[in-house]
Amino acid sequence: MEASAATALVTGAFRGIGKAVAHCLARDGLQVYLTDVSEPEEAAPTIREIEEQGGRARAFRLDVSDAQAVSDFFAAEIKNRVQLAVLVNNAGITKDGFLIRMQDEDFDRVLAVNLRGAFTCLREAAKIMSKQRSGRIINISSVSGQMGNVGQINYSASKAGLIGMTKSAAKELAARNVTVNAVAPGFIETGMTAVLSEEVRAAYLEHIPLKRLGQVDDVAEAVAFLASDRANYITGQILAVNGGLYC
Repeated sequence: MEASAATALVTGAFRGIGKAVAHCLARDGLQVYLTDVSEPEEAAPTIREIEEQGGRARAFRLDVSDAQAVSDFFAAEIKNRVQLAVLVNNAGITKDGFLIRMQDEDFDRVLAVNLRGAFTCLREAAKIMSKQRSGRIINISSVSGQMGNVGQINYSASKAGLIGMTKSAAKELAARNVTVNAVAPGFIETGMTAVLSEEVRAAYLEHIPLKRLGQVDDVAEAVAFLASDRANYITGQILAVNGGLYC
């Protein structure tokens, strides 16, 4: 790995949207650091694919809900070691359930990963990017955070929180030439949607003008755009990638 190379840090990157984002950013010439709560060995095929295409990548285990672990990771692997050009806050979980039956621990755990975890990574990245006076931060929100979703009080709250955090951070960091945006995917073909019944999928498709679920690459390309020089004058925005499913 090259210490002087522009580096993108992607959380929750061993599968799904995060993996696709890592591929796109590596294709665009960034050195990519992938983190996930799983062991790094799980990312070996992804690292190999990126390297075979001429890119550079490393994988790390990181639980973003552990603030001390995040701080230690940035100190050990990022600060004064690489040029942090991009942070993609993608790590997220679901623990679905109806409001009246939702347990406190399920609500707290989803917010700890999806919202507080993103905040902790954003804070550490902001310290570095502010000092170097450049950087791109992209938070992965969700259509659920824009319009809500039955059985996802916790998830919707966490993703709505990311939107508010994105807008506030964009205002704080603009003077340092650091942009902060969010991508809000709609219903995307991932492990999370693979468990949906045919009846539920049909109900979703009925409300999507493009009449299909999105692909992870649809989201990854939007992230790649916001991470690029083509998005120099864009900050504090929420880019919906949802096939026309507007709230």
